[in-house]
Amino acid sequence: MPTGLLLINLGTPDDPSTSAVRRYLAEFLSDPRVIDINPVGRAVLLHGLILRTRPAKSAHAYQAIWDAKTGSPLLHHSKELAAGVAQKLGETWRVELAMRYGNPSIASALERLAAAAVDRVVVLPLYPQYAASSTATSVARVMELQTAQWDVTPLDVVPAFHADPGFLAAWEAVARPALAAAKPDHVLFSFHGLPERQIQKSDPSGGNHCLKSATCCDSLGPANHRCYRAQCYATARDLAARLGITDSTVCFQSRLGRTPWITPHTDVLLDELPKKGVKRLAVMCPAFVADCLETLEEIGIRAQAQFKAAGGEELTLVPSLNATPAWIDAVAAMATRHAARLPVVG
Repeated sequence: MPTGLLLINLGTPDDPSTSAVRRYLAEFLSDPRVIDINPVGRAVLLHGLILRTRPAKSAHAYQAIWDAKTGSPLLHHSKELAAGVAQKLGETWRVELAMRYGNPSIASALERLAAAAVDRVVVLPLYPQYAASSTATSVARVMELQTAQWDVTPLDVVPAFHADPGFLAAWEAVARPALAAAKPDHVLFSFHGLPERQIQKSDPSGGNHCLKSATCCDSLGPANHRCYRAQCYATARDLAARLGITDSTVCFQSRLGRTPWITPHTDVLLDELPKKGVKRLAVMCPAFVADCLETLEEIGIRAQAQFKAAGGEELTLVPSLNATPAWIDAVAAMATRHAARLPVVG
């Protein structure tokens, strides 16, 4: 019997219309691991404010990056990745792609794997750095759906791969020629942001380590082994060393609302760097393995305009991993390595 591989990314609307974006945001933001406040407050915030104003704005942003032939960039690149990994792994594997929110759903992907009579499923959430609002919610959804079945297929979950050599090598392969062409004065490693409270919730020391000092993310250890921010810094250090980058800053984008989010903020730096003499800026986004709204629109369009308005000359977005050969190889290697940890059933 084949081994199943379930690749999970966060999600995308079915099309860039306001109604489709509203459906997507309603599912996404209803998740208590995403908006982690009390249920009544979350419902009031979501239905009383966010879903009244944000869908139209987000739809406009999606329309700026939506391809007439291939549709959602995130879904397109993810499908190409899944196809490439399936070809790499061969006939003894069955590879399925799912989105935590939207389509193709995790439920439908698990149904297809069950129909293929797989003897086990390797679950690979496509988030390099661990966060409860991405990794944990994806794994929890898989577990919820599987435990509702009479027969439960053995599962193995690939953990956060922020330091995986294949992942880092794939980024090096993409970034090296892009940086050589851009000749930047400075490089930003821009990761998706999170509310500070979510970082603190994952602090096993009971709140005594995470965000308690300016150096709390300088290394990974027992006190912060699941800290998203610390894992982002670790990824940036590794990539800077591989690429010989000596002038860079780690920062965090996409913050929402008035509660404190982890710093430094990407949009703040975009205004500050030209004042410090940075004219040519390159931005790498190693929290994303496929180009999407946050890379193509937020950085490639809005951040570029902001940087130039602040006095910069050029901002280069380094492409994401997408379905590049080195990334396909890395995903296949992670899946194979973790499948070897499971006993064959049947």
